Amino acid sequence: MGKDKDKNSVVLKVPKGTKDWDGKDMVIRDKIFSTITQVFKRHGAVTIDTPVFELKDVLTGKYGEDSKLIYDLKDQGGEICSLRYDLTVPFARWLAMNSSIQNIKRYHIAKVYRRDQPAMTKGRMREFYQCDFDIAGTYDAMLPDAEILRITCEIFEALGWKGRYTIKLNHRKILDGIFQVCGVPEDKLRTISSAVDKLDKSPWEEVRREMTEDKGLDGEVADRIGEYAVLKGGRDLLEKLQNNATLSANESAKQGLADLDLLFTYLKSFSVLDRVSFDLSLARGLDYYTGLIYEVITEGSAPQTKEGQDLQRAGKKEAKPNKGPTNIDGDEDRSNDPSVGVGSVAAGGRYDNLVSDFSKKQQIPCVGISFGVERIFSITKQRLAADKTAAPIRTNEVDVYVMAFGGKGFEGLLAERMDVAKRLWDAGIKAEFSWKVKPKLPQQFKAAEVNGVPFAVILGDDELAAGKCKIKEMGLAGDHPEKDGVLVEMKDLVEEVRARLAKKEEVEMLADGVNGMGVEEGAREAAKTG
Repeated sequence: MGKDKDKNSVVLKVPKGTKDWDGKDMVIRDKIFSTITQVFKRHGAVTIDTPVFELKDVLTGKYGEDSKLIYDLKDQGGEICSLRYDLTVPFARWLAMNSSIQNIKRYHIAKVYRRDQPAMTKGRMREFYQCDFDIAGTYDAMLPDAEILRITCEIFEALGWKGRYTIKLNHRKILDGIFQVCGVPEDKLRTISSAVDKLDKSPWEEVRREMTEDKGLDGEVADRIGEYAVLKGGRDLLEKLQNNATLSANESAKQGLADLDLLFTYLKSFSVLDRVSFDLSLARGLDYYTGLIYEVITEGSAPQTKEGQDLQRAGKKEAKPNKGPTNIDGDEDRSNDPSVGVGSVAAGGRYDNLVSDFSKKQQIPCVGISFGVERIFSITKQRLAADKTAAPIRTNEVDVYVMAFGGKGFEGLLAERMDVAKRLWDAGIKAEFSWKVKPKLPQQFKAAEVNGVPFAVILGDDELAAGKCKIKEMGLAGDHPEKDGVLVEMKDLVEEVRARLAKKEEVEMLADGVNGMGVEEGAREAAKTG
């Protein structure tokens, strides 16, 4: 918006990096919430909630270089606070304050805040939801970690992604071991790890420049790291590293490799081994990770245009999009920047020392994952737009539209429509009717069709006089025998509507089952072949 000449007027806009949600977007987002929550509950999780802001000291020193993205709040009464950056650190703080809880499966769905460069249409925002699942407690190695990855696959399959995603994983102890054998000083381990973590966004040349010029690492050490950082694979890569005498002699790397060996065995049992990629470029920049780390990517995670991919490879810091802002800074929306992708849609790892950072009296090992709802939404919306067979998105869940018609002298049957709607509501059936006293029939049908209402109950003077009404399923083909509806006794209306709704739901569930059969068969085949 331009500068307003009237200093007393308010310029109506949302802050940069935020948006209002309404209509079909809310329907899609709520469906994502519901799907994720169902999987969390299936695995025995309970939910908690924490304040949207924390004492600044609680958040300080937990996020490495990303700490600069924290929103600080003005002193409002003697306490210096900041908006929460994620849901993990508040969870660890909560555990430290509730010492009687030594183990828990917890999920938390809430907004977090980061002063990052936004790309709104790609789900990269400053205010966004995270859906976290964490397992806290002392258990045998890699069992909770394996279940987290199984949960991840269940969620993306339930969202209809049908295998179009990859879980990249690595291990902080393997990384530390690699850095140590390559000659990285101990005081530079975390900062070099943060540089390596940028390999999904920048070419090796740019990462090497940051290591050497910005962070003072010896060039030969950086080159040795580069030989490892480009490696990715599965069990083949794990075995290659286990057979590397130099790496296996390092205690940190040895322990990390043993963890992954055990994890791969468990992932095979869970039929999700084919979904993971062991990727040594994955580092996860946050300081609190201590073991296994992972993130989920899909085809929208990277730039989708060749121009964007070329820009990344060239290591340019600023893109020159054809449309939108040409001067990219910390406040501009980069949605039209072809070098920006959606990024990872979920990420997490093991953090065994975070609770003890808050309470020296106890150490509670933890492992978890966070799903970025806005990024998942961005990908889901793109796929729905491209899928011509996708069912239309309904903005409400009304099952029945009560309508009336008549000839000359028609008075609208308002009292009768209200009575039928009341009967349906009393029975727990979602219903609507026109708020016009004398509505026209085409307008009533249009209102039902716009919202995708599956059934209409149609009232007429003659039918009512006979104690009957008509139930019509919307959208039937012209030659369908019930195209014009079916007469039913008014006294049986509720039971008839329930039966038809149940039958329609059964048909839709059967269709969903047929569509998903390939995924299930694929999982079984993967289990057979390992």
